[in-house]
Amino acid sequence: MKIILTQEVEGLGSPGDIVEVKDGYGRNYLLPRNVAVRWTRGGQKQVDSIKAARASRSVRDLDHAAQIKAKLEAAPVDVKVRSGANGRLFGTVTITDLADALAEVAGESVDKRTIVVTSPIKALGAHNITVKLHDDVSAAVALNVIPA
Repeated sequence: MKIILTQEVEGLGSPGDIVEVKDGYGRNYLLPRNVAVRWTRGGQKQVDSIKAARASRSVRDLDHAAQIKAKLEAAPVDVKVRSGANGRLFGTVTITDLADALAEVAGESVDKRTIVVTSPIKALGAHNITVKLHDDVSAAVALNVIPA
């Protein structure tokens, strides 16, 4: 079965890719979860729009990714959150909070799907995250979670 991916699928491809999968996997898993659509000749327009949207969000090239990496790794990024008296947070630091803080430091928006947090951030202090800027470039970012 030929399908067009609409979301990232680990080990299969990224949005806009046209892939060949077994009929059962496509019909029973990918299509019901709206991760893919059946391939048709008219679906090529959808592929073009998905790829255009991905290109506008993504980092332009390897040099641009290296520049953003240098900005992010230069100094710790401060994330202001509400916290209690003993240093515990009201909830966790969300990916959206991290993306906003990283955008301030980098000077341009950072796609929140590229931020990798190994464990939930539930306390004040220093934490580390990874931002996958390009296929070949990942930035190890130091965070300071401080009270607002």
